[in-house]
Amino acid sequence: MADGRVGAARCAVLARALDEPLAGTSPVASRWVCVEHRGAWPRAVGSHADPSVAAFAARAEAGGWRLLLIRRPGRQCDDPDGPSRIYLTDTAPGTAHTTVLTVAGPAELADVTLPGPGESLPGAAVPDPLLLVCTHGRRDRCCALDGRALAMALTGVDELDVWECTHLGGHRFAPTALVLPTGYVYGRLDQAGAVAAYKAAASGEVETAMCRGRSTWTPAGQVAELAVRAATGLRDAEVLHVGHAPGGAIVTAQDGRRWSVDVAEVAGRPRPASCGDDPVPSRALRAAGMRRLA
Repeated sequence: MADGRVGAARCAVLARALDEPLAGTSPVASRWVCVEHRGAWPRAVGSHADPSVAAFAARAEAGGWRLLLIRRPGRQCDDPDGPSRIYLTDTAPGTAHTTVLTVAGPAELADVTLPGPGESLPGAAVPDPLLLVCTHGRRDRCCALDGRALAMALTGVDELDVWECTHLGGHRFAPTALVLPTGYVYGRLDQAGAVAAYKAAASGEVETAMCRGRSTWTPAGQVAELAVRAATGLRDAEVLHVGHAPGGAIVTAQDGRRWSVDVAEVAGRPRPASCGDDPVPSRALRAAGMRRLA
């Protein structure tokens, strides 16, 4: 058993040794809202001690938004109630974009509008990508150790907009990170891989190495999209759309090409989902077949 004691095998170390597949493990969220928060992060954002933050978390979840608390690498600020930026992102291909608002403090979160599906995002347009590295130590120590080390290393790289963030899921893939506005999530990142993912996004492309999938799609859709990209070499982040199909997904390109991708579940060796968990049967998804439809 992997536990939280110093010296125990960490979940990320064990998962790396098992070479557990990354594809299809991204959290599913088509819209993200990221709130700059310099104070302590609880294990669950929805149970935050500040009622303003907790209420905003509940409203975001009810409206179909995935909420993250974010801060600049390097720990907390002395003024947790100071002005905060709020980034809102729609990851839909073809219209993926991020906007930003500023509030004076957590109490003003109640005044922030979270648009419904299809409604435009408030705030000023953000022209460059954001790279958010999970460093949520109260959820898992792999994110605290590996995530923070990566975030700090990236602060020395010019032209990267890097943030620490709360739980992205998949602690066992730490360091793990999210790129906005496209919503691609990565795992087992090193500095070079993180820079490649960011620079690809800045060019309107997607880096597929160490990619867990685009959060816009279901797990099966994430696997299908990455399989099509691997087969075709397509890198344009906005060129593919994924639709549901029994046993897999239909992937359609802007030029009219279409593929049917079968997705199967593969059982692996037991592994812990997080540090301190008992091992559970590993269930990974893989592309089991692909057919060109058009």
